[in-house]
Amino acid sequence: MWPVIVVITGIVVIWYGSAVMLNKPFQHDMYKRANVENVSFSQLLGDTLNQERPVLPAPHQVYQELYKTTVEKKITSKRSLIYHSWITLSTALSGFVMGTLLGILLAVGIIHNRALDKSLMPWIIASQTIPILAIAPMIIVVLNAIGIQGLLPKAFISTYLSFFPVAVGMVKGLRSPETSHLDLMRTYNASAWQTFWKLRLPASLPFLFTSMKVAVAIAMVGAIVGELPTGAVAGLGARLLAGSYYGQTIQIWSALVMASVLAACLVGLVSLGNRWVLARMGASA
Repeated sequence: MWPVIVVITGIVVIWYGSAVMLNKPFQHDMYKRANVENVSFSQLLGDTLNQERPVLPAPHQVYQELYKTTVEKKITSKRSLIYHSWITLSTALSGFVMGTLLGILLAVGIIHNRALDKSLMPWIIASQTIPILAIAPMIIVVLNAIGIQGLLPKAFISTYLSFFPVAVGMVKGLRSPETSHLDLMRTYNASAWQTFWKLRLPASLPFLFTSMKVAVAIAMVGAIVGELPTGAVAGLGARLLAGSYYGQTIQIWSALVMASVLAACLVGLVSLGNRWVLARMGASA
């Protein structure tokens, strides 16, 4: 507990120090334009940390914005950060589920088919070399051209990002059983399905949940990126766009903090699922 508190305290101190350093030049310029002289250090510090449109918002400004847009606004309001978070979260979860299922299916095929292993795996790896910012508009435009709109095109971008760690992790997990264990299954005259269900799949679960932690976090990134080229009016990506257009850096940072909190919660839920499954298997997490 104490190490976490120390790290958080250090981050806050560095954040405040950086905010003062980055916002101070503009504050001095404001004093100069207003012909204000002999400004005390405490006044300079207070004004620097409470600018309306700072270069880097202070932590308390981000907290105030989060409180105002989550507690003081109705959930159904388009100014509510919870409303926007739910739209992005639903996209991310849809893409994560599709990406996880796709990754598992690809891994199973690669394990049981040597031709797929030699031909498909290099393409899976190569697919991740394409920057998502370049491919996201293409996916949106192509799907819109064939009449697919709304949540699904953005979810496909999350799927594109999240299937890769699951596929790679699952392949590693399915190949993790030792040769002696596989030989023992052959000795028992077990079929390929029995070997998969009773040996390979249980051995792959720790690898699967580890890769799912990466996938669920990156699915959130994909959902936000998917909202940017569409000019979305709802979602955390829309909040980032609006904040960028109007120079509302506090709004941008509050959306970023909310996205990180959501991603951390999703990773935590996957970790809980990992603990539950391993406990049911009689293993320790």
